[in-house]
Amino acid sequence: MPMSFNLNVIKEFRANGGRVGGPFEGGDLLLLTTTGARSGRPHTVPLGYVRAEGLLLVVASAAGAPEHPQWYRNLLAHPVARVELGTEAYDVIAVPAEGARRERLLAAVVRAAPGYGDYQARTERELPVVVLERPEPPADGPAPVVRTLADKVLEAHTWLRAQLRHVREEAHAHVPGLPAGLGLQLRQHCLAFCDGLTHHHKGEDAAIFPALARSHPELADVLARLDEQHRAIGLIKERLVELLAGIAVTEPERLRGELDRMSAELEAHLDHEEAELLPVLAGIPFPPAGPGPSANGS
Repeated sequence: MPMSFNLNVIKEFRANGGRVGGPFEGGDLLLLTTTGARSGRPHTVPLGYVRAEGLLLVVASAAGAPEHPQWYRNLLAHPVARVELGTEAYDVIAVPAEGARRERLLAAVVRAAPGYGDYQARTERELPVVVLERPEPPADGPAPVVRTLADKVLEAHTWLRAQLRHVREEAHAHVPGLPAGLGLQLRQHCLAFCDGLTHHHKGEDAAIFPALARSHPELADVLARLDEQHRAIGLIKERLVELLAGIAVTEPERLRGELDRMSAELEAHLDHEEAELLPVLAGIPFPPAGPGPSANGS
């Protein structure tokens, strides 16, 4: 669709709580904001969606064009995306379905919206069916209330620990030696963890650590050590991203090894950071009342 048409649909969607006219009137429509694979900038597109098996699905059909749409290529590079659905907005992890699951979900999509069957018939390209996974609430109850910067940092640490534990479990559950390597689900979850780790550490490096260095000079040695740990963890993350560069993970044993190393390094780092910094950060309200450090550097 032309960019100007998309922009008008997006504007109308947001102005009317998800309702639009024209060719989308009465249809199931959402807005998907991805991160550009090359630019790193946010890109928003209106997409039709289908619900099946309790899942929120979008299809990278491009109306049957021979190449995947750019928003799908963005998701392969950066799986975390933003969904706007009606008046709701929330983050998701985009996971393309594979094999028999894809066939089953595509059949469900075509039953709900037969046009997708026509799109598939127009192209030799296998249309990706993408599951937009909404993060689940903590298993032990509602998320804790965030009142201080210590709470916010601990919230981010809890997410990182949970995501890394999840991808390690997925990696070790796969049968070694599969011809296709490890699957897209693991790849997307692992990349989502890597993106989250990058975002968190950039926020600390750009805002929290410099602010603490100014207000608490006695923490200089602690902050220097934490900075070293960030760099060491960053090197492991870079190796993980290299292993995930292809659609299929073709070196599963190396990936498992890097994930195990990441787990050991990250757990030690988070424990050290929490012991040294949380008592200080507990005195800083979040969100801040005025200029000051924040957990994400914004």
